[in-house]
Amino acid sequence: MTNDQIILFVLFGAVFGLLLWGRWRYDLVAFAALLSGVVAGVVPADRAFEGFGHPATIIVALVLVVSAGLARSGAVHLITRTMVDSSRSLGGHIAIMGGVGAVLSGFMNNVAALALLMPVDIQTARKAKRNVGLSLMPLSFATILGGMVTLIGTPPNIIVASIREDALGASFAMFDFAPVGAVTALAGLVFVALLGWRLIPQRESESAGESLLETARYVAELTVPEDSGIIGSKVYELYAEAEGADVAIIGLIRDGKRRYGTSRNTAIRAGDALVLDGRPDALDEFRTTLSLNFSDASRQEKLDAAGEGLELLEVVVPEQARIAGKTAQSIGLSWRRSTILMGISRHGRKITKQVRKTVIQPGDILLLLTPAEAEEDVTHWLGCLPLAHRGLAVTQDSMTWVAIGIFAAAVAAASFGLIYLPVALGIVVALYTLTRIIPLSEVYTHVEWPVVVLLGSMIPLGTALDEAGGTALIAGALTDLAGGLPAWAVLALLMAVTMTLSDVLNNTATAIVAAPVAIQMADNLGADPDPFLMAVAVAASCAFLTPIGHKNNTLILGPGGYNFADYWRMGLPLEILVVAVSVPAILVFWPL
Repeated sequence: MTNDQIILFVLFGAVFGLLLWGRWRYDLVAFAALLSGVVAGVVPADRAFEGFGHPATIIVALVLVVSAGLARSGAVHLITRTMVDSSRSLGGHIAIMGGVGAVLSGFMNNVAALALLMPVDIQTARKAKRNVGLSLMPLSFATILGGMVTLIGTPPNIIVASIREDALGASFAMFDFAPVGAVTALAGLVFVALLGWRLIPQRESESAGESLLETARYVAELTVPEDSGIIGSKVYELYAEAEGADVAIIGLIRDGKRRYGTSRNTAIRAGDALVLDGRPDALDEFRTTLSLNFSDASRQEKLDAAGEGLELLEVVVPEQARIAGKTAQSIGLSWRRSTILMGISRHGRKITKQVRKTVIQPGDILLLLTPAEAEEDVTHWLGCLPLAHRGLAVTQDSMTWVAIGIFAAAVAAASFGLIYLPVALGIVVALYTLTRIIPLSEVYTHVEWPVVVLLGSMIPLGTALDEAGGTALIAGALTDLAGGLPAWAVLALLMAVTMTLSDVLNNTATAIVAAPVAIQMADNLGADPDPFLMAVAVAASCAFLTPIGHKNNTLILGPGGYNFADYWRMGLPLEILVVAVSVPAILVFWPL
């Protein structure tokens, strides 16, 4: 081995070792390794930061913003609110949720897809009075499987396509991954729905995930607009939608007065306000489902006309607060600070008046609808204490189909080669910002910067290893090991090695290292490199044995109440199934 090869192998060994140790964050480890490579002279100084402008890095960042836009527009609610039913059998629920998760993951980042669906799954488990651990792991695995179907579904696909473009002059297209990915994903979904969930250890104790939803519940009001489709309906006829969103209808306000009892048999009129009890996300889902207005409809119209984005803010009222002992109306919260009091949480005590006419008490938690970027100013003016940010957002339900249309047009244009994919995604982000689907102030907050730093740092190191002949050495060793084996066995060996790396390392880092090795192996065997690259793409994504191999597995660790050893029980047979299904599929759709 040359000196450069030795230095690079030592750097990669250090990176892998530190990632396994987990003491330091993966982005810091990768960036330190990049700087070490520059100092050691194995990475040219003038090319050290090329990875941050690499198409793979740009696409990953843009996909996260697009995913946030689809969520903010209500596109995800549109899908899930009609398909989730707590009365279904567990296998049926997993099949439905897994299918939705897989489809979403094909067109948005699979981490974002799981983050959107996980609260729905936890809520359904709580209604069905079962342990959420039985369904969260299958949901996580389903979103991982679904991400393999398209170019933008998961970072390994993006990286493999970019490395192919660098090495062979052309990238994979949007749906080149679909034949193999769809077959593998379908087989995996059938497994997790019919058998996989039965392999998860059952525990009697309440899952940690259920406690995540035990946040403050608010008494809130939503107003019926003039053109609402529920005008003339009886209040009790909305109970099904309310139950689906996990809110309770506890009263009705008409002409500024709270009516007696729940008013379940009262016919709804325009301008009525429904009095509700629920969590912030549930209230927003119910509002979106029935196209209701916020409690102060006139103020909402002014805010919308002014072009300001809206944010949900939770604050605790201390004794010395300006609003303590007063009402939101009396202090002029609406006209002084353009802020709507959405709801009040009062530790189980009843609230019998209109929310904005209710005297606020020390210890109350308030749910406020504020103009974008005004949260700190409103909190300071009220003299309240903000709760930790929980990612609350106001769904722009009027823009649902606009958001879907923009995204679909961009995907179609990129799929037919009319526009370069990073440019297409960039246009989507720009249009989402211009149409206020995503407030400009939030664009950068949705980018997972540690992943960007990891990619930007590892790509130059991977390029340096390839140029120094390091990948040729690894490929040669694997080729020798596979000497005399049939083609299917060679692909299976490559997938097994890649899966093993991906189970203990970040799948992004695994793809960066394994894709050049796959190309070199194909060259050594005189074969087409595409089947080998497909094998790497599938294997790098399918990290099911540990909670550290994929972010989705890490995301469910606490909410599902899992132990480290729980993953392999369902993950090991799933990985074996993935290899057994994908290798023949690769040989059919991408012959050697």
